[in-house]
Amino acid sequence: MKKSIFPIALVLALTSCQELLNVIQTTSQGSSIAGITQNEAASGLKQALETGVTNGTSFLGKKDGFLKNATYKILMPDEVQNAISKIEGNRLANALAGPYLEKVVNSMNVGAENAMAEAKPIFLNAITSMSITDAIKIVTGGEGAATNYLKNVTSAQLMEKFTPVIKKSLDNLNIDEPWTKVSSAYNMAMGKSVQTNLNEYVTGKAIAALFSQVKLEEDKIRQNPAARGTDLLKKVFGYADSNKN
Repeated sequence: MKKSIFPIALVLALTSCQELLNVIQTTSQGSSIAGITQNEAASGLKQALETGVTNGTSFLGKKDGFLKNATYKILMPDEVQNAISKIEGNRLANALAGPYLEKVVNSMNVGAENAMAEAKPIFLNAITSMSITDAIKIVTGGEGAATNYLKNVTSAQLMEKFTPVIKKSLDNLNIDEPWTKVSSAYNMAMGKSVQTNLNEYVTGKAIAALFSQVKLEEDKIRQNPAARGTDLLKKVFGYADSNKN
């Protein structure tokens, strides 16, 4: 996996976190210490987050970002997955579902990949709206603070945006027929109907994967700070480095 999300760890790494926090807390918006203003410190954090969001949504939204990723691949809903052996053991049910199981899985994952583009503007809006207070909380919040912030302020919007996009994608992939065949096979083997709403299931999995990826990359960069790609990041975090204890 390529280096990606959240150079925020430049802030969160143990040796630089406190120094950047000191910059934020001890300077006013217009004043500066060693040429670093409070606004610049917060802007540096936002730039790091923006870079991370861009990389993260691109990573999951690329072709096979879900389907060929063992961590995020969306499998059959649990009730169906747990009944596979019984479906395969029922000759008629297996004949009905067999050709369609893989198609359903492929379609669910492509649907999730197609929704990732909707996440980026939602995240960027949350970052743009972040206050100085929010920035301080993220800096001092410890492991997962950035991910938790984004989760708290974007989850409802992501659900609202993802749901119709995934539905449209699944419709375009003609998932109704294979899902109906699999559901009928489940009914035949188990003697009851499938309860899962497939669109809600895929939407939930897509959002969970998105935040999981963000958290994973945030944790990685805490220990392996990424390159400082802009002059502002170099300025802000360079000051932090120069003031390490």
